[in-house]
Amino acid sequence: MGEICYSSLGKNLTKAKPYLLTVGLQFGFAGAYIFTMASLKIGMSRYVFVVYRNAFAALALAPFAFIFERKIRPKITLPVFLQIIALGFLEPVIDQGFTFLGMQYTSASFASAVVNATPSVTFILAVILRLERVNFKEVRSLAKVIGTLVTFGGALLMTLYKGPLINLFYSPNTTHHQDVSHTPQDLKHWVSGTLFLLLGCFSWASFIILQSITLKRYPAELSLSSLVCLSGALQASVVALVATRHSGLGAWALGWDFKLYGPLYTGVVTSGITYYVQGLVLQSKGPVFFTAFNPLCMIITCVLGSFLFAEQLHLGSIIGAIVIAMGLYSVVWGKGKDCSDPTPPKHTETQPLPITSSHI
Repeated sequence: MGEICYSSLGKNLTKAKPYLLTVGLQFGFAGAYIFTMASLKIGMSRYVFVVYRNAFAALALAPFAFIFERKIRPKITLPVFLQIIALGFLEPVIDQGFTFLGMQYTSASFASAVVNATPSVTFILAVILRLERVNFKEVRSLAKVIGTLVTFGGALLMTLYKGPLINLFYSPNTTHHQDVSHTPQDLKHWVSGTLFLLLGCFSWASFIILQSITLKRYPAELSLSSLVCLSGALQASVVALVATRHSGLGAWALGWDFKLYGPLYTGVVTSGITYYVQGLVLQSKGPVFFTAFNPLCMIITCVLGSFLFAEQLHLGSIIGAIVIAMGLYSVVWGKGKDCSDPTPPKHTETQPLPITSSHI
């Protein structure tokens, strides 16, 4: 009887593992927004930040990759090498660079809200590349499509509608200067920041799609994560050297403040650990499942920002969070049906999501 219970518990934990890992990563992502914003506010160059972040991530992952995957690590072929270079360019250089720039022009909470366009972009790319199948005659496919649209709508609501102020964790004394008028220059920066964030979303979605494809040819998550971080650090170094050529070595200086804490945390947690865990989830659940949980990061970031830094929450944020949760549940339900019946009907056959052979 005891053996049956343990066996049942083990199966349940195995099924719940992708969900627990992905939710856990959203807390890591939320912390990354907070640490990154703190680093940029004290004057750290976003170009240098990207270099240190990925260098720390590569250093943190490399020993584990060497030890645990030395017997199973496949040889790097030319296509895999080129994909690693592309992965290092898409996420560390393009996504991080433009996301941090957009965050400087807007705010951490706003950035985490706009990034919720990623599931929609990922879903569209996955359908185009035949990594995700859609049959509008099936309830589960409709659930994924509608859930993706609802999730995006909730994020859009949070972006466009503020509504009345909701007093939660912060002191009313910290909000006297909040409702000030915005100059045309401020609005221009806000629009530019939004466009930069959307470009980061597209790059992040492309990275997730390409990573799921690369893992089929190079199924060594730790080694791949280390190589991607190293590739990203090297490519970002070239960009940073050009961008900071007039700033001298001072732009590269680290201290015992957020100029060190920010790159260290984001490097180890949201680059190193995330790339590895993300790879695990992608192999078993696919890119659409992984990005469907992104809206949780926005909710966590808003709560942490309100609690730690007296950032204000508005009614629009609360309503948007509820809408996002509904959309998220719809997508996860549809993906759950896919996993319980992974063989699609013949008349709707497309390439299924990556399935593990032996991902945030």
